[in-house]
Amino acid sequence: MSLHEGVCYLYTGGIWISHDGSRMSEDKIVIKGARQHNLKNIDLEIPKGKLVVLTGVSGSGKSSLAFDTIYAEGQRRYVESLSAYARQFLERMDKPDVDLIEGLSPAIAIEQKGISRNPRSTVGTVTEIYDYLRLLFARVGHPHCYNCGREIKSQTPQEMVDQLLTLPEGSRLIIIAPLVKGRKGEYRKLLDQLRGEGFVRVKIDGEIRDLGEEIILDKEKRHDIDLVVDRVLMREGVKNRITESLELALRYGDGVVRVGVDEGEDLVFSERFACLECTVSYPEISPRLFSFNSPSGACPRCGGLGYLSAQEFPTAEVTADEIGAAPCPECQGKRLRKEALAVWFQGRSIAEVTQLTIKEALAFFQGAVLTPQEEAIARLVLREIRERLGFLVSVGLDYLSLDRASATLAGGEGERIRLATQIGSGLTGVLYVLDEPSIGLHLRDNLRLLDTLKRLRDLGNTVIVVEHDPQTVLSADHVIDMGPGAGVHGGEVIFTGPPEELLKDEGSLTGKYLSGRLTIPVPAKRRKGGTGALIIEGAKANNLKGITVEIPLAVFTCVTGVSGSGKSTLIIDTLYRTLAQRLHRAGERAGEFTALRGIEALDKVVKIDQMPIGRTSRSNPATYTGIFFFIRDLFAQLPEAKVRGYTQGRFSFNVKGGRCEACQGEGIIRIEMHFLPDVYVTCDECEGRRFNRETLEIRYKGRDVSEVLQMTVEEALEFFRHITPLKKRLQVLADVGLGYIELGQPAPTLSGGEAQRVKLSRELGKRDTGRTVYILDEPTTGLHFAEIQRLLDVLNRLVDAGNTVIVIEHNLDVIKSADYIVDLGPEGGDGGGEVIAHGTPEQVAASAHSYTGEFLKKALR
Repeated sequence: MSLHEGVCYLYTGGIWISHDGSRMSEDKIVIKGARQHNLKNIDLEIPKGKLVVLTGVSGSGKSSLAFDTIYAEGQRRYVESLSAYARQFLERMDKPDVDLIEGLSPAIAIEQKGISRNPRSTVGTVTEIYDYLRLLFARVGHPHCYNCGREIKSQTPQEMVDQLLTLPEGSRLIIIAPLVKGRKGEYRKLLDQLRGEGFVRVKIDGEIRDLGEEIILDKEKRHDIDLVVDRVLMREGVKNRITESLELALRYGDGVVRVGVDEGEDLVFSERFACLECTVSYPEISPRLFSFNSPSGACPRCGGLGYLSAQEFPTAEVTADEIGAAPCPECQGKRLRKEALAVWFQGRSIAEVTQLTIKEALAFFQGAVLTPQEEAIARLVLREIRERLGFLVSVGLDYLSLDRASATLAGGEGERIRLATQIGSGLTGVLYVLDEPSIGLHLRDNLRLLDTLKRLRDLGNTVIVVEHDPQTVLSADHVIDMGPGAGVHGGEVIFTGPPEELLKDEGSLTGKYLSGRLTIPVPAKRRKGGTGALIIEGAKANNLKGITVEIPLAVFTCVTGVSGSGKSTLIIDTLYRTLAQRLHRAGERAGEFTALRGIEALDKVVKIDQMPIGRTSRSNPATYTGIFFFIRDLFAQLPEAKVRGYTQGRFSFNVKGGRCEACQGEGIIRIEMHFLPDVYVTCDECEGRRFNRETLEIRYKGRDVSEVLQMTVEEALEFFRHITPLKKRLQVLADVGLGYIELGQPAPTLSGGEAQRVKLSRELGKRDTGRTVYILDEPTTGLHFAEIQRLLDVLNRLVDAGNTVIVIEHNLDVIKSADYIVDLGPEGGDGGGEVIAHGTPEQVAASAHSYTGEFLKKALR
């Protein structure tokens, strides 16, 4: 039974039926009275088994509906179905503020956040492809001696006999089994034992000796002793004799024999993996041998990291970047012990396979030629590897390599990796909730992503995507547009229905932009700079092909190209790091290049990326931008605070004194779930307010410090309108489109785009010199069409002051608004790294070889 606003529903025969006879169909998710965060008590029906896009301006309530209501309730109900141990945490899990949700399926959230930052985590391990590779190499890999390169095989006695019987008739054989290899001693006891067993000859230090004579060895000298089992003349009827002799030699010789053939080379046989030439003996060939997270497989020098720890460097004055850039001298950065690296599949080691790009690896495994026996063993494993590689290609990640560290992936790349992994799982009847999966994708690659989302839907799943990308919105089966504004001005459903109807809706801001009734105009003129240019010559880090790139100063430059074409390598890894070294004495190692000219016109470089502004809930927009310093100072100046002797420190949740000690100022407590992700619950002591009771007794205009942190930027701007330092900094946050976020919103809850705009606001709040280079990586992440114009206004303000702005971007509205474009390509990975076109947007649009120009041509019309 379920109750909503006096209506009673009974579940029967697969259908929810109310007391008045109305039915709640199972082909949709029904939401009644959703009030989570800024949602305005909304009622909504979402069709199941469809691709549904949630769109709207930033802060309009999209994530509150998708993640904090629908997904959160799905997760809560899942825990409710588990064991009594798991259910004990239910009462501490926040229940979404909603009256009723029916028709929920098991839910999986795929967000930009959450990719592992563990240095041992790679694309291969995250996608589980590496697990299948380990199994493949263990079962059908061919071990070789890591010294001489000879293939090492184990053979049964019967296989050895069959091979010997193929020798020409009349061949004369001598079977030798090694007993002692390079060890000191007299070995009287061993020789006596052999005599007693009936053997007549041994080979000592290369000379065959008769056991019937007295043999005295120098105990201080190293000896090689081999057992000579018999001489065999190859002629009819000797098969049994050879078999008996081999079995005897194998038993005494620890599974290894050398068969001397007259007028030819010795043949070496072994029942175990060993190379007699180099005394190399192999451990068991199991999947564990290929794991760099296991002592069985990890390189003993670096422990599987691929680089040496700080303790192994000669001085303590070494940066983490320098440590990571210096490969381990023993494994050369390949992480595995030499035995594992000497096992080959199709002529490659497992490390060589993981160094391939996804696209190259797929071609390698599709072209693998196996023996019938290998095919029977590896068929299922190879199928899994090929399918998973294919899924990664389908989401536009063909340029990544399997050994790429997870920590180096952008948020959009991490999200698409998890999306590909989910497709590989083959689940049906699941509710997937995704957060802007198109981030980081060129328009050409976005079409493949859409095909992937539709494939996930066609498996029988419901796919809800929070997205601004026009292609994704127009490709949806169903669109929900939230708004009309952000924060308190949002939280309403403006439109719900098919995308073609959205284009006609007069009340939807999204519909007006998609239909072209509203547009971001092309600038009336382009800046030409005139103060010189930054010229980087011979750039060849990663996939860059020794290119020379010229970026004019005092203009707005956009760097474009398909995913993996080398944009970040050129601008972040090479240009930014070099400028940071020379202007700020930074320690990060820059990508390889020949020369950099034009730097004398600059005095500062600022990188504004999408990395989190902090790892814990103590970090938030107010602390990061410095706003909280002025708030704490204001509270400390209040008469009651002065009477009590409270200083600024009293109003900080980072130090003891004024904070709640139960949660140490975080407002939440982490509950370890062991077999499930950790659950964060509100602190019982302070009820999430972070401070103790005495601190909260101090109020400014009726608000305590906790209530101030709960204000949105827009609310705080009005509240502190008479306090100039606060008003100035709050206005900058509003200018970059963050008027809807709370001052004390925990850093981990901010999206990559929001974190980037917080960083941008902090830089805008500083005094600029007019000689600064600002570098931004996809600043439109999370922005609605209507907000991109505001961002462009902010960037143009920087350029108008004489600064240089360089933006890595895929958004056409930003690209068409730039003064200058550098387009890289033509493809991703090894197929990229070249300058395809450069110049004004009009010049790039005229290029016949540029994918960006192809799409830009339409945008400029």
